Amino acid sequence: MINQDRITLYYSPQSRATGTRVLLEELGAPYDLHVLNMKAGEQRQPAYLAINPLGKVPAIRHRGSLVTEQVAIYTYLADLFPKAGLTPALDDSQRGPYLRWIAYYGSSFEPALVDRFMKREPAPVSHSPYSDYETMLGVLEAQLSKGPYLLGDRITAADILWGVAFSWTMMFGLVPGNDVFKAYADRITSRPAFKRISAADDEMAAQHAAASGG
Repeated sequence: MINQDRITLYYSPQSRATGTRVLLEELGAPYDLHVLNMKAGEQRQPAYLAINPLGKVPAIRHRGSLVTEQVAIYTYLADLFPKAGLTPALDDSQRGPYLRWIAYYGSSFEPALVDRFMKREPAPVSHSPYSDYETMLGVLEAQLSKGPYLLGDRITAADILWGVAFSWTMMFGLVPGNDVFKAYADRITSRPAFKRISAADDEMAAQHAAASGG
């Protein structure tokens, strides 16, 4: 890729952007970081709100176009680098299931997680985007019990998304640390890409805390 094809990742350590950086490493993609110190509130400043009015990371810029939302970012990046083997092709029978599990993250898991974290009463099942918390997680557990990955023996970008998510949600007690979820998260967090980014994140987060007086 020539320089104009490099990907810019708007990034803050130990955030949802961490998984995107892990994915970029897994894909062998050329990228640059635009780092935001969220402890200092840089994500809420006009400069970044002009990029993403929600003040959220991750966001990426590629070939002059901006992409936000984790589901879109993971799908876009994995499709951009098909030779990495982390996405089923359009005519692959696994393409539909792959998209299902990526979409499930944004449409069901995240809304359920926020309700859980806020300790607020979820909407009635008939109005809830995720039915109920136990059912939503049960569907995942049933799929992952077939293992080792969401699509069986084949690892995809969806597994990077979910593996990183499970690692931090179990850490904070938002998802039960049962054997299925632990084993699955361990498969992702034991990979070299995750270890590299986790170590870099620890160092960057410490620098941000010091700079913010935290």
